[in-house]
Amino acid sequence: MNPLLQAFTTPHEVAPFDKIQVEHFEPAIDKLIREGKKDIQRIANQSASPTFENTIDELEKNGDQLGRVVEILFNLNHAETNQDLQEIAQKVSPKLADYSSQLWMHPVLFERVKRLHSENLTDSDTQDDKDTRPILSKEQLTVLKNYYESFLRNGAELKGGKKDRFTEIKSELSKITLKFSENVLAETNAFALHLTWENDLEGLPEFVREAAALEAKNRDLDGWVFTLHHPSFVPFMKYARNRALRKKMFMAFSFRGNQNNKHDNKGLITQIVNLRLELAHLLNESDYASYVLKKRMAATPEKVINFLNELHVAARPFAQDEYAEIHEWATSHGHPGAVERWDWAYWSEEVRKAKYDIREEEIKPFFELAKVTADIFELAKRLYGVEFKENQTIPVYHDEVQAYEVFDNRGNFLAIFYTDFFPRKGKQGGAWMTDFKGQDKLGTNQRPHVSIVCNFTRPTAEKPSLLTFDEVNTYLHEFGHALHGILSDVTYPSVSGTNVFRDFVELPSQIMENWLTEKEWLDEIAVHYVTGEKMPEELLTKLIDARNFQAGYLTERQLSFGYTDMAWHSLQQQFDGDLIHFEKKAMAATELFPEVPGYCMSTAFSHIFAGGYAAGYYGYKWAEVLDADAFSLFKEKGIFNKNVADSFRENILVKGGSEDPMDLYKRFRGQAPSIRGLLERSGLVG
Repeated sequence: MNPLLQAFTTPHEVAPFDKIQVEHFEPAIDKLIREGKKDIQRIANQSASPTFENTIDELEKNGDQLGRVVEILFNLNHAETNQDLQEIAQKVSPKLADYSSQLWMHPVLFERVKRLHSENLTDSDTQDDKDTRPILSKEQLTVLKNYYESFLRNGAELKGGKKDRFTEIKSELSKITLKFSENVLAETNAFALHLTWENDLEGLPEFVREAAALEAKNRDLDGWVFTLHHPSFVPFMKYARNRALRKKMFMAFSFRGNQNNKHDNKGLITQIVNLRLELAHLLNESDYASYVLKKRMAATPEKVINFLNELHVAARPFAQDEYAEIHEWATSHGHPGAVERWDWAYWSEEVRKAKYDIREEEIKPFFELAKVTADIFELAKRLYGVEFKENQTIPVYHDEVQAYEVFDNRGNFLAIFYTDFFPRKGKQGGAWMTDFKGQDKLGTNQRPHVSIVCNFTRPTAEKPSLLTFDEVNTYLHEFGHALHGILSDVTYPSVSGTNVFRDFVELPSQIMENWLTEKEWLDEIAVHYVTGEKMPEELLTKLIDARNFQAGYLTERQLSFGYTDMAWHSLQQQFDGDLIHFEKKAMAATELFPEVPGYCMSTAFSHIFAGGYAAGYYGYKWAEVLDADAFSLFKEKGIFNKNVADSFRENILVKGGSEDPMDLYKRFRGQAPSIRGLLERSGLVG
């Protein structure tokens, strides 16, 4: 019996991970696709005239179980994968793309939606028609508009060979974008720096050495092992005095997908950008960015570039001064020549220590993971009235995953929340939020099952997991995404939770980061895991004072990614050039470092080539404008002010994508956001 084809009898109908096997996925997906296609035909071929209920409501219900199974498969493929699971994902991806095409290109179904759109969202009808038509809610109008535009954007009006080619492109993209991320993971896992001479560890704090010793032990090796996973890679680059080893680590990390081997991504990038461009041309768009941005707050490539340029002009002088400061310091301390990319983190940390007298090994004991989790849960309770209770009877996909039930302040069940914190061989790098089940109220009230996946510092035999300041920041960021899903309270699944414009989705996540540099909260949570003593006032103040350290450089770094993304997706002719030269030109304005021959960041740029951020990476900075402006209201009224928190919850977190994001934002803030707030918060004003 295939558990994916049965009703889930688990608590809150969570995924029965303890019963699911890899071989269950393909037959389940095949069967559910067949059923979904029959359902599409049923909706399309009704004899009754189209209404919102018999067309849009039915489309929202279509493929519900299929969607759940697909979410389980691809979430596991990112967080706990293996070769068998990757092969299944590759096999079913084109089938799912074909299913999607049959939905969005169905001519009869499109005509039903088109008619509803004409009747409800245009001014072509007479007043008598309008008087007799059922009035749709704002959410229903948004959903209807989204469906109509999705049909258009997915080729519903294409004919003949163009329609066939559009379908082929979608299928091919589903396979090669998946292959891109698999290559990055394979390259990440393939490298290990094994050290046996203790002198090579010079400069590395004890917590870094302990983690590396544990990694070596887990591999049945003597000495220390460093990997390309962030909890290992980042501190090595920050503290290791051995410049040659830093370079070795940098080259291994930065040349992932760019080593002319079976995991090389250069050819895939060319295929991806060319297929995306061809898709855009089929829909009469000049480039893929123009196609994407019609469903974003920014709206056009020109607005995105103007936005990036405005930030660049503000940040560039600060970034240049910061580079000069690091170079001068490094030179005065015996560094030969230019500060290279593999030198930056090390010398920056030396300057940061000199300026603020902050050392990571002093900070980490105050951020023990279990307590940080409790403190973040308490912050959510204080702001939004939600409570998290661990439930160990809920099945999980790995024994390190923890599952919680989430309740509101009246005891009503809100969501399931999973946490998955530590790096593993089968887990992609980075951190993300996802869900195994979305929220909706079509029929019964379906509450979401939300997950955050991170790659934090592991515990050792002697110590629990102690987080860096940056890791706590990442936790808050992903938790903000989770709250967006947990608190969602809309009717239609297609606009629930984080189903919002990509350049709006980072607002709920990035606003949470602000509390970490607020003394009022930091003073409450920063407690030594052994002594129970609060972080000394002096150290607390230094952390807050250092929040804008190298803000110019960090802004330019993000802008370099945004410019590169826009360059790839603003192409108007098929690309057949040199990737390295193309990328170098795209990020030239933001460059600070000497050239590294052969370096190409794009080959591991999973956000845009394997994630959902194509022509959208600028959204991180866009959302910073929103979050800086939004948090200024908390600053004005109090960072725990209940009225402000209630307004943010009701106007942003609850609403998902049920209304235009700028309307939601203005309703919360009372005004449009200004870039000035971000520049002031970052210290990027003269």
